[in-house]
Parts: sequence; structure tokens; C-alpha cells
Amino acid sequence: MNFQQDKLPLTAAHAALKVPQGFYYLDARDTAKVLTDLRGNPPDASHSELGMIFPANLSPENPTAWGAIVSYSDDGYVSDADAESTDYDAVLSQLKTETIEGNAEREKQGYEPITLVGWAEPPRYDKSLHALHWARDLVFGKDMNAPHTLNYQLRILGREGVLQVNFVAGMDQLQDIKSNIASVAGLVSYDQDKKYEDHVEGDKIAAYGLAGLIATAAGAKIAAKIGFLALALAFLKKGGIILAVAAGAIFRP
Repeated sequence: MNFQQDKLPLTAAHAALKVPQGFYYLDARDTAKVLTDLRGNPPDASHSELGMIFPANLSPENPTAWGAIVSYSDDGYVSDADAESTDYDAVLSQLKTETIEGNAEREKQGYEPITLVGWAEPPRYDKSLHALHWARDLVFGKDMNAPHTLNYQLRILGREGVLQVNFVAGMDQLQDIKSNIASVAGLVSYDQDKKYEDHVEGDKIAAYGLAGLIATAAGAKIAAKIGFLALALAFLKKGGIILAVAAGAIFRP
């Protein structure tokens, strides 16, 4: 594998990733190796990953290593006007309801039911970085005493879309990820005229706001209610699977 540092272009996202000494980056080809050869995912599970970020002191072969999968959505400019007005407790309540309602279909398809326990880290928006991050506390299966799963997500807004950083980790790595969120968000810089503040009237506008960014990671019903219809549900199961229910794909961390 080609462990990369320094400033790297993310052409599809109209951005660049500056990888410092504390991290390394794997491109899309090596990321596919990690997800398929090391983690046992089917080769055709996904082709949207731009790459992965890992802490420099952990190799991708290490089962305790957390990594961050980088991808990009070109849905348009996402307004942050609702940053201070969004009731994230109400969003959580709706997500819980939709998760429960979706379990019948998940079990019908042969998957375990999911319980959304709550926020492992409540949504926070960094206006200076135009970055939203949050984490969900999940339990897979019907045994509520089973180990909890961490689903931590970071979204960095640009003029024409959103860079998505999804952390593959266990619940016991929450504090480690939290301490690195600002560093990871600061690694990304959009190209000239593609930055969030470069937005002008007439640009393509996303059909959702900050609350919708959270909903797009939670399934069809809740996302549709907030106005986003092209969606993917991705949950991480520690030691097991990342389950994309809407797309039917299965990923092993």
C-alpha cells in the first residue's frame, strides 16, 4: 500500500487534503483493498470512496485501528442558516422512531434490528470550518446488553457539495476520535472558487440543511421528510459490519 502524506488532490471533491505527520492517507485503490481484502467486504459493495485517513501509529491491518472513510456528495450548496435554530433533540427523537419502524424491513431482509440509544456525541457545527459532526450510540440485535456501536460522522461544506468523513471505530475509541475531529476537519481545503464562502446566487442548492445532513445517514423515511431523497444508511457494528440498509450493501470494519 502507498501510505501518503503532504498535500494531496481530491479531484472529485474540488478539494485538497493536507495530511500531516500524525496521519497517513490511502487512495481509492488502497481503500478498496482495506475494505475488501482486510475487512472482508464484497468487491462490488461500494465504489464511492475517495480514500481513507488513519492515525500514523496504527496500520490498517491492526484490528484496533480507527480509520476515516472519505467520500463526496455533489448535491449542491447546503445552507447553514439552521445551525443555531435546529432542535437536535427533536431530530434524535424522529430518528429513533424511524429506526424502530425500519426494523421490520431489516429483519425481513435477514439483518439484525437496530436500536438508536442516543447521541454518543450531539451534533456540533463549527462555523469557521463549515463542518458539522455528530455520533450515534447504536445497539445491533435484540440484546440490549450487547456491546454498543459508534457511528461518528463529519461533514465539511463546500460551494457545490459536501465532503463526507465517516469514522470506522468502536465505542471505546470515541474520545480518541473526538480529540482528532478538529484536526481531521482542518486537513481539508476546497479549491479556489469552490469554497463554502464562494457561494453566489444561482448556484445549485441542496434540498436539505444541516438537519438533513444527519438524516441522510439515517434512512429513507426521515430523510424524505426533511427533503433529501437520494440517501444511504450506514451503521457501524463493532467487530462486525457497517450496514447500508437503503442500498443493501454490507461493509465490515
